[in-house]
Amino acid sequence: MKSFIASLMLVGLLATPAWAALKPGDAAPGFTVQAAVGGKDFTFSLAQALKKGPVVLYFYPKSFTRGCTIEAHEFAEAAADFTAAGASLIGISKDTIETQRKFSTEACRDKFPVAADPDLSVIRAYDSLRTAPTATGETFADRISYVIAPGGRIIYAYSDPSPDKHIRNTLAAVRQWRAGHAEGH
Repeated sequence: MKSFIASLMLVGLLATPAWAALKPGDAAPGFTVQAAVGGKDFTFSLAQALKKGPVVLYFYPKSFTRGCTIEAHEFAEAAADFTAAGASLIGISKDTIETQRKFSTEACRDKFPVAADPDLSVIRAYDSLRTAPTATGETFADRISYVIAPGGRIIYAYSDPSPDKHIRNTLAAVRQWRAGHAEGH
């Protein structure tokens, strides 16, 4: 078991770019946020979600932009695979809850929730803050995905501006974790 955890952490470290501050093995900051799924609001609590199994937490810059919509569609297509592996999904951006209601239906296809973090508190806690290299210097979430084990530790982190590998990589990390915890968590 220890060797499995060590190998999973090593895989996560190798796949995590140097600029991501939260690494596999780090404690995941707790949070409760306003979220929407299927256009309906609810309160998402990381602590509550972790009682059911691992959580895939992904940050994305802005709802209804090209890359973020592609990523949401791909997570929606894989939602059943994440559920089968015992994981919950949650996406977070600085968009308002009004925007997230629409995004949860149109881009996420009612398959998983997205949360509003307009004050950037969760985004900052996960070191996912990015500032646009423009004169406005707008801040938003960087594209970073984390897999958090039920014990509250990050087991995988992946940062890439392209949405292409986030879904495949996080699903592989969840499945690898699940294989080491076949009797439950």
